[in-house]
Amino acid sequence: GAAVDPFSQIAAVVAMIVGSVTFSGSLVAAAKLHRILPQKPIVVKGHQLWAGLLLLLLAFAIVLPMFINVTKGAVISASIVFALSFGILFSIRVGGADMPITISLLNSFSGVAGAISGLAIGEVLLVTVGGIVGASGLLLTQIMCKAMNRSLLEILLGKSTATPNERTPEEETQRLEVPGDAISKVDPFEIARNAKNVIIVPGYGMAIAQAQHLVKQLGDKFSRHNAKVRYAIHPVAGRMPGHMNVLLAEADVDYDDLFEMDEINDDFTKADLTIVVGANDVINPSAREAQGTPIYGMPILNVDKSPQIFIFNYDLQPGYAGVKNPLYERGSGVHLFLGNAADTLKDFLEHFE
Repeated sequence: GAAVDPFSQIAAVVAMIVGSVTFSGSLVAAAKLHRILPQKPIVVKGHQLWAGLLLLLLAFAIVLPMFINVTKGAVISASIVFALSFGILFSIRVGGADMPITISLLNSFSGVAGAISGLAIGEVLLVTVGGIVGASGLLLTQIMCKAMNRSLLEILLGKSTATPNERTPEEETQRLEVPGDAISKVDPFEIARNAKNVIIVPGYGMAIAQAQHLVKQLGDKFSRHNAKVRYAIHPVAGRMPGHMNVLLAEADVDYDDLFEMDEINDDFTKADLTIVVGANDVINPSAREAQGTPIYGMPILNVDKSPQIFIFNYDLQPGYAGVKNPLYERGSGVHLFLGNAADTLKDFLEHFE
């Protein structure tokens, strides 16, 4: 639907290029999220050379409409192939721990492609909507970079401080056992009944188990025991900013009970009890202490400073960043409830009176 003038033709080619980069990059991101591709940054031989060459070819495809009519299938097909290839090279070198940020950036690209398409066909509404999507995606990307203490350029160049540990399919299904002396022997239900200041930390495991309604029931039960209940939300808990907020809102958790990391981080030391539901990397003390790991320097929720901690996680494997969490082995004050959060929370609620 683009007109035949050079501006419309150039805009059409740019829109197809950005859309193609978004498409192939998103496929790579999905494959890494589902562990079809390795989570570590993948750098092919001559990676920068190939990426640079593809950028030059794409630039040539963009200026070509100034000299010829690019509606010919060969020119369009070639530009799409080059763009798809660049999208793969662009995404594949990002480490698994940083892939959520790349996904947010790709979301922004999709809006940019839509806006440029609007320029090509003279549709103001498409330009407006695409611009809004692109801008919001870029804002989310900036928020996530700040939350993870990462530079966007370093992420796109695959410059994580270290590579996440790869796990075999057998390791994925195998739970790690904690030594007996690392498990608290104190009755957790007695602790729960006496707790008057409770902080609940939701994570991606809660989303996978669809346990947000059980988390709400747990919070309500503490409230009936005259306890103050708050929910601590890490900016990148889950796969996108706001993921936990949306799930808890679905379960009718009062928005006033949700607290961002900076608002609540100093309160963990004063909490009687902190309950973790499916969170790992965002509470991992290694982010403060273990230099050379993918999460080192990332701001975390100070759960480890709480005197009593209940952890409802599926297993004790490292989180998405592949970094072992020393909190699991602390022993004193840590109570582990391993398994699907929907099952373990339901069982806990049945016994918590």
